[in-house]
Amino acid sequence: MRYIPLMCGRFSLTATPEAVAETFSLGALDPFPPRYNIAPTQPVLYVAPVKRRGAVRREGALARWGFIPAWASDPAHLPLMFNARAENAGARNSFRAALRYRRCLVPASGFYEWRRREGEKGQPFFIRPVDGGVVAFAGIFETFLAPDGSEIDTLAILTAPAEPLLRPIHERAPVVIGEEDFERWLDVENHAPDDVADLLHARWTDGFAAVRVSDLVNTVANMRPQVQEPLEPSSPRGDGPSPSQPRLL
Repeated sequence: MRYIPLMCGRFSLTATPEAVAETFSLGALDPFPPRYNIAPTQPVLYVAPVKRRGAVRREGALARWGFIPAWASDPAHLPLMFNARAENAGARNSFRAALRYRRCLVPASGFYEWRRREGEKGQPFFIRPVDGGVVAFAGIFETFLAPDGSEIDTLAILTAPAEPLLRPIHERAPVVIGEEDFERWLDVENHAPDDVADLLHARWTDGFAAVRVSDLVNTVANMRPQVQEPLEPSSPRGDGPSPSQPRLL
């Protein structure tokens, strides 16, 4: 399948299970391979608090990237909701309950976005931390009970208006939660949506780089490291850096 998502439709998680566990204060995670081109409808790792024997701790689990509201009767008739706008998620029937009671963190090594200019094919960029660390997207999750009795865990990633340095590439970006705010974002018992509204912005400026990559990433089947390789400086698709853009590599 080949398509260009409208916003935040691809990301990657290439950090080791050990690095993810350390960043999110988790127990040991089952081994998983690096994933260079994660697309909607695929399973993704998320982190959420779980209460066991009276104690609350963070755990990692898998969910389908593509939110299905609990009230849905037939998901086939719903649009693919892999993103939720942070500005109005709390006002939408699809997302309101999850934003209040089921917030999560989605570990990532970066995400892809496409810059579009009139008359040109979209230019993909890989946007990542310069130091190669793990970031946490703000997510919401839901368990859908299918008519046959099966359960499907699903999630959406929250997006917000891009900050000025990223705006020349795309107008929106995933919401990033800093480590110092993990607990507040996840603590739905003590923090309602209004209490975490100040966290809902895209932190893709200082310490991040935007890397021009080839259109290999457009094809879901391309899951190799090559999708993140920078275009050669001499490439006609790789025009020079601009002070109005993030650091370009």
